[in-house]
Amino acid sequence: MKDLMGKAIWDYYHNENPEDLQTETSISELDELPVEYLFRDFEEMNEVEQKALESAEGKVLDIGSGAGSHSLYLQNERNLEVLALDISPKSIEICKLRGIKKAVCENMLDFSGETFDTVLLLMNGTGIFQSLSKIDTYLQKLHTLLNENGQVLIDSTDILYMFDRDEDGGVYIPAGAYYGELDYVVHYKEESEDPIKWLYLDFTTLQKAAENNSFSIEKILQDEDAYLAKLTKK
Repeated sequence: MKDLMGKAIWDYYHNENPEDLQTETSISELDELPVEYLFRDFEEMNEVEQKALESAEGKVLDIGSGAGSHSLYLQNERNLEVLALDISPKSIEICKLRGIKKAVCENMLDFSGETFDTVLLLMNGTGIFQSLSKIDTYLQKLHTLLNENGQVLIDSTDILYMFDRDEDGGVYIPAGAYYGELDYVVHYKEESEDPIKWLYLDFTTLQKAAENNSFSIEKILQDEDAYLAKLTKK
């Protein structure tokens, strides 16, 4: 991993000629991601993010923390104990420089030793699951990270709207795989990461997987095609 997302975050924080990130997927063209977006405050966040941050309670694990904007709000405005977790070394360095008291660079599957009242996965939190074939592994890991009465707050988007439809409303979906399984590529300053697997889940599919892994699940917000779900131990 070249850690291009982390490099962009580092450059922006240190004002070292930052540029916009570019992202693309296997079903979408190149798109600009302004790096300052990763440093947004609560008022600039979307409704799903705001609802999740307002619903967090107790000791919080922020998985995929990036530049730390969610963690900072919970720590500084909600006065919650927060641990920011990300696989990007430079992002975690910036989290610490921004004042996050606990920030760890590690894959969530390898992280252990603590449990939490709230586990937060935002900005298409289901993406980290990679594919339907791995979702059980990740959900079982999340189960071990929760305190007995804890909650997982996770968001995603049903991307069915991105596929072509026929005159009768039928959707043209590629055969052989779930339509939310995508290849995702990040570009920054003429460098490109290797493609990673990234998973968008419709709520019904997430619901079935959660229930199969000893979770109860509730949709707590729907915002057009995006949603926020709450998972608790059965």
